Formats: sequence, C-alpha cells, structure tokens
Amino acid sequence: MSQEYTAPVPDLTASEVPEPAAVTIVVPTYNESANVRELLHQITESVPGRLPCEVVFVDDSTDDTPQVIREAAKDCPFPVTVLHRDEPVGGLGGAVVEGMKAAGSDWIVVMDGDCQHPPSLVPELVATGQRANAGLVVASRYIKGGSRAGLAGSYRVVVSRGATWLTKSLFPRRLHGISDPMSGFFAIRRSDITAEVLQPLGYKILLELAVRSRPRAVTEVPFVFQERFAGESKSTAEEGRRFLRHLAGLRTATPLARMIVFGLIGLTGFVPNLVGLWALTHLGLHYLAAEIVANQFGVAWNFYLIEKVLFRDRRRHRHWADRTVRFALLANADLVLRIPLIALLVTHFGLSALPATALALVITFVLRFVGTEALVYLPRRTRHNRSRTA
Repeated sequence: MSQEYTAPVPDLTASEVPEPAAVTIVVPTYNESANVRELLHQITESVPGRLPCEVVFVDDSTDDTPQVIREAAKDCPFPVTVLHRDEPVGGLGGAVVEGMKAAGSDWIVVMDGDCQHPPSLVPELVATGQRANAGLVVASRYIKGGSRAGLAGSYRVVVSRGATWLTKSLFPRRLHGISDPMSGFFAIRRSDITAEVLQPLGYKILLELAVRSRPRAVTEVPFVFQERFAGESKSTAEEGRRFLRHLAGLRTATPLARMIVFGLIGLTGFVPNLVGLWALTHLGLHYLAAEIVANQFGVAWNFYLIEKVLFRDRRRHRHWADRTVRFALLANADLVLRIPLIALLVTHFGLSALPATALALVITFVLRFVGTEALVYLPRRTRHNRSRTA
C-alpha cells in the first residue's frame, strides 16, 4: 500500500505557465532525509533551466524522509511527488518500477537519492537519447570520461568490478553495448518499458530492464560517480545475496536454461547418494535396500538446491509439504520408469544395452524436468483461473 503526496504548484500568470514535463526524475529513497534537500537543490540549479521536469520520490523509509521531501518541495519550481510504500516489495528495484508507472513524461531518468549521481547530467542523458534515437541511455563509470571515484574504499571497488564482470559474462548478448550494467543512473523512454515482465529484486534495476525488457537501442554517457553528501551506503551482505538470487532468476528465465541448471543440480545429487550408499552398506544393510535409502539422500539434496536456486520465486504456489511429496514421487518414478524403458528400447527397437541406457537416461531426465516444473512449481489451476481464461 502506498501513500501519495504532490507538492502544490505556486500560482502563475498565463505567460508563466510551465511546459509539460519533458522528463520525470524517479528517485527511490530509503532513510535519505539528510540528502534530499541537497538533491532537490542540485536538480533546481541544473535541470529546469534546460529541460522541463517533474520529480517522483518512491520512499521506503522508516525515518522522516517523506516529511523532509514535502517541506523541501515547497521551494521547487517543478512538481514533486512522494509515493511512500508501506510494503517495499522488490526493494529499490520495485520502488523504481512504481515510480516509472507514475511518470507522466516521455523520458524517465532514474537516479539515487544520496547525491552520488549528478543531476546536471540529466539534460545530457535525454538529449543523447533524442539524438541517437535510443530507448536507453546509461550513465557509465567505465567509458572514457567516466570515473568511479565516489566508491568508498577498495572493497567496494572490487565488488563493483566483480559484479560487472559476472553480469556481462552471464548475459553477453543482452548487455552488449552496456559497459556499466551496475549503474543506477540512466534514462529510458517510457514506451520502451514493459512493466508487466519486470520482476525486480534488490537494487540493480538497470540489469532487470536490460535483460527482461531490452530497449530498441542503447547508448552511453560518461559520468563521475560522486561521494555521498551525507549518511552511509545501504549496500550490505544481504543486498549482495539478493543480487546473486536476482542473477540466478534472470539466468534461468528460459526453459532451456532452467533445464541445464536442473541437470547440473541433478549431477551434484550423486555425491550424497554415493556417500549414503557407502555408509549404509558398511553398517551391514543389503546393497539393494541401501541404494533405495541412499537415493533419497540424493533426492533431498536436489530438492533443497532446486528450491533455493531454480524455483525460489515459485515456491508460493504450493505448500512446502505438497511440493516435497510431489518432487519425491517424480524423482523415484524415474528409477521405476528407466528399467522398462531400457527393455523396450532393446527388445522393440533393436538397440544394444549401452545406447539404450543412455537414451533412457535422457528421456527420463527430460520427463522429470517437465514434470517437476509442471506438477510441482507451476500455479494451481483454480476454477477462477479457468473462468478468466475462458
């Protein structure tokens, strides 16, 4: 649930009525009360004289940031809106998406609320996009003329460069032409945003936009990353974990990618299976019974990784006990199905044992993946859903 506030616009004569905003500046904030006055002052000094603008703050704060924004907005010559979210769904990225939905301009510029992104660059971002007929203009620290000088400490520099390398390695095609996918400062045309496909998680909304809703053309503008005006960075170890989960979700967005990850997870299940088999046989259990029990160790390990890595965002569709039982049944059905399938391939199709076994492994793997996705992690088909489809 969000609460909206728009600063009152002062009375103007007919000749003083401003043009409609050419750019909406979206600023996600979390406890930035010490920075927002300075940010609005910098915007006032550098943007309205060159480009009509409006500012939309999407606020998830637990301090007095919304009140400070409302007070500071009274001195601004442009509209300032505050959307305060009671439930910060999707983190900073979710806040940006909310701001984009509220934007009333053709161009949207996203920037942080800590004054590390210079507002003086906003007109240039929009002008560059217009000249290049681009849908996305990224303010980059890593092209000629740019700098990451404002990053505090060598640790953050290493983390930033490592995250940039990792994302560009995972998405070479989608991030082609974007040297700084970790940038939180960019301009995008509203017509190039497909809001319904976005699934933001954490603070790297540019990565989400580039991968899920790639704009038609991308260009870049160099910028010097500034030091924070006040306060401390919100980057934490938890944000780092959310970023890695976000990467995993983006990378497994296609069925083929999910199948590959599903197979890799399945391979890791051999380790607990073999360890369990060794332990149980050394305890005197018959090897057939030991293999049946040990297979459950592998199934449990695979289920844990699939829940944490592959289908984390789909767990809400079914109760955990329902998912556990369905996954276990599918995983064990694989063993029951494989032997008759091998016999069928050998007796009816004339294959020898080795290729028949290999083909049976592939077939049962594909069936297990499809069954897991369709029967364990897809939403339930309710009567309400069926009626909507009809």
